[in-house]
Amino acid sequence: MNQQVMSANAKQRAEQAPGLTSTVGKYRWTICALLFFATTINYLDRQVLSLLAPLLTKEFGWSNTDYANITAVFQFVYAISMLFAGRVIDRLGTKRAFVLAIVVWSIGAVAHAYAIGIGNAVNSVFTTLGLAAVPVSIVGFMVGRAVLAIGEAGNFPAAIKATAEYFPKRERSFATGIFNSGANVGAILAPLTVPLIAEYWGWQAAFIAVGAIGFIWMGIWIWLYDTPDRQKRLSAGELAYINSDSAPADANPTAAAAKPKASWFKLLGYRQTWAFAFGKFMTDGVWWFFLFWLPKYMSAQYGLTGPEMVLPLAVLYSMTMVGSIGGGWLPTWFIDRGHSIYQGRMRAMFTIALFPLVVLLAQPLGYLGFWIPVILIGIGASAHQAWSANLFTTVSDMFPKHSVGSVVGIGGMAGGLGGVLLTKLGGWLFDYYGALGHLETGYLIMFSICALAYLTAWLVMKALVPAHREITDL
Repeated sequence: MNQQVMSANAKQRAEQAPGLTSTVGKYRWTICALLFFATTINYLDRQVLSLLAPLLTKEFGWSNTDYANITAVFQFVYAISMLFAGRVIDRLGTKRAFVLAIVVWSIGAVAHAYAIGIGNAVNSVFTTLGLAAVPVSIVGFMVGRAVLAIGEAGNFPAAIKATAEYFPKRERSFATGIFNSGANVGAILAPLTVPLIAEYWGWQAAFIAVGAIGFIWMGIWIWLYDTPDRQKRLSAGELAYINSDSAPADANPTAAAAKPKASWFKLLGYRQTWAFAFGKFMTDGVWWFFLFWLPKYMSAQYGLTGPEMVLPLAVLYSMTMVGSIGGGWLPTWFIDRGHSIYQGRMRAMFTIALFPLVVLLAQPLGYLGFWIPVILIGIGASAHQAWSANLFTTVSDMFPKHSVGSVVGIGGMAGGLGGVLLTKLGGWLFDYYGALGHLETGYLIMFSICALAYLTAWLVMKALVPAHREITDL
């Protein structure tokens, strides 16, 4: 009853709004800022391990395959968790689900600091059960990565759902580009802070300090976020603007909440779901490869140490922030010139898919110095963020708001599995060619896969969904 009254009040506020020609408020951008900082924290926590990988490899004697296995655990658990995260978010609602997600991933981030103790405990259980023990450091970090992955799986489905709730369709890719750029800011802040913390206070302190930040964000989120129909800080004019291009069911949260949640099997019956999932499968692993392997690449190929990597990594991820925001804006440029939302989005994504091709030159021109691959990979990583901002938005373009989280979860699982395959392939290639004394060949193969992934993804997506068709029967 309470919910019906609040929904009726929200509807009345929208009807009383003086129209879209009047001044529209800006509270939706406060929500976008919250999502930006959550994504920043998400990537700070995620990147600590990759930055400390050279140090930890020496301390614990890891091979490339060992490191690949640790990172693959994160990607595999992330992939499976994404499937369930989307459904949990659709059921719990954005506010409560985001709180749950950041608490779990912050605990997982801190747990890395206690990896040796965790590893000893797990091995004791293995020994009791008569199972072969895994090296303590490896199993301890695997557990930490698994818990981190379970929590972090909630970030993007919840953020995309919040964006669908707070933004009209024409603004969603731009808003997504802004909050998605938090990944780049996190990737910039991490090399500026993590090596220094590790140098002065030890690697354990780096995991603890970065992991604790999430709890601060959680308090601010609880204070400032609510659904638009319940949000007291949202003006009637802004609420009307947010719902200006929504389907009737989406504009009425009560009606949407009353709808039964579509099963995964039903969602998989739509080509739109498969198009999104294939786009994620082909391209998510590229970003994770750059994120997890670049510090090891610069260490192996150019002999750079932790502090020496700070500037090149900061430059590279600064480039990706431009790509994220610019890529989110690009469809608007096409839409303003007469293209439909879907046409504008697909034209933008095709343009973006051409930029990673420059990564093909990273290894052949690498003899000129490490700045050449840094810049070329930076262009490719920047294109990924631009691509990602638009790929996420294809879901909210065509699916009703109450099913967005579930569809993003399905695609996230596909992206995670693609990341596992790419990471495992990288670990095997680097050990194989490294043993032959030709490590550069392994990187050449991996960079080639990364360069061609986006164009391949776009062609298949366009074949699956050649024209816009909104889903109205869920």
